[in-house]
Amino acid sequence: MATSTVAYIGNLRTSLQHVQSGSVVYTDAPVDNQGQGGNFSPTDLMSTSLASCMITIMGIAANGHGFDLGPVHATVTKHMAANPRRVSKIQVELDFPERTFNEKEQELLKTAALNCPVAKSIHPEIEQIVTFRFG
Repeated sequence: MATSTVAYIGNLRTSLQHVQSGSVVYTDAPVDNQGQGGNFSPTDLMSTSLASCMITIMGIAANGHGFDLGPVHATVTKHMAANPRRVSKIQVELDFPERTFNEKEQELLKTAALNCPVAKSIHPEIEQIVTFRFG
């Protein structure tokens, strides 16, 4: 079964549909690349997927070790390079505002995040800078 379908709908915009759920996401080319910038760009989604994957895998790890992850907030900053135009660096800042974790839990969460499938799928030339802010 396919994962998703993508359709070009004009003006440098695409519609992405998740086959299993039917949910839809739109992308736009960024303003600095002839686009409207009204939605995530494809490279925005790639960069943001890193943080989403990290948080998901940390939640799975926490559940598996019998503790609650609690709220986590991520701020993602994507850096682009030219020639060729590509993502060169992704910065992820992970904040855990409402929970205090012991040292063992913090190390478990860091290891889980840094080894999430998206982190391991991104080309090694793309720098990943991850900051963890516990309590």
